[in-house]
Amino acid sequence: MSGVKTIRIIRSKLVSFAFCFEELTVLDQIATNLRIKICGVTRLDQAEAIAQMGATAIGFICVPDSPRYVSPAQIRSIIEQLETPIDRVGVFANESIDSIVSIVEKTDLNVVQLHGNETPEFCEKLRSHLAKIELIKAFRIRSADQLAEVLLYQDCVDTFLLDAYSPHALGGTGHTIDWKILQNVGFDRPWFLAGGITPDNVLAALILKPNGIDLSSGVEIAPGNKDLTKVKQLFDQLNYSG
Repeated sequence: MSGVKTIRIIRSKLVSFAFCFEELTVLDQIATNLRIKICGVTRLDQAEAIAQMGATAIGFICVPDSPRYVSPAQIRSIIEQLETPIDRVGVFANESIDSIVSIVEKTDLNVVQLHGNETPEFCEKLRSHLAKIELIKAFRIRSADQLAEVLLYQDCVDTFLLDAYSPHALGGTGHTIDWKILQNVGFDRPWFLAGGITPDNVLAALILKPNGIDLSSGVEIAPGNKDLTKVKQLFDQLNYSG
């Protein structure tokens, strides 16, 4: 093998190594500060286990026709018995402001996620009633054109959540957004990535540099019944990266 060819091979390997190192450095930085929300929790034992593994938030579905629905009484019971501090997110869709405020007050939720067709005006009004509660607005993304809609909410919510669109359900479908359209997103609010995230693809998802990830069906045995083995695999992946 000629010296020139050898140098080219070494140079190629060094470039590849540098790229991988840069990628790992980015993943390390993202994973260190990442918010991790496990949504669709219905059981105290699983909620506690998820909190102990390192999740920063658990989500309770407050939409009655969802297979992951939990009543306000069930939410309150779980939250009262939790031993590990964690954010408690109530997920609502097209619910009235009075109903949302009432459930928050009854259950000790500290985050509200709106997953329906709520307008910016609705969000502003809700925020005036729940000034100390983090407000997340979810968007079901079908195309890059919808990202302009997200910008309309920058002044009336605290955090965005980008989920995959499905005509049959508001969330928890296992469908994935076309990540290519999210490669250059720029918001002045923190944002969660949701939709089809699993322990197997979570590191690839982090390349998009979200502030948080939201998982539901990707770590489930059945709707509302979390697979703690998969949750552990998720954190093993993130801890390996970070």
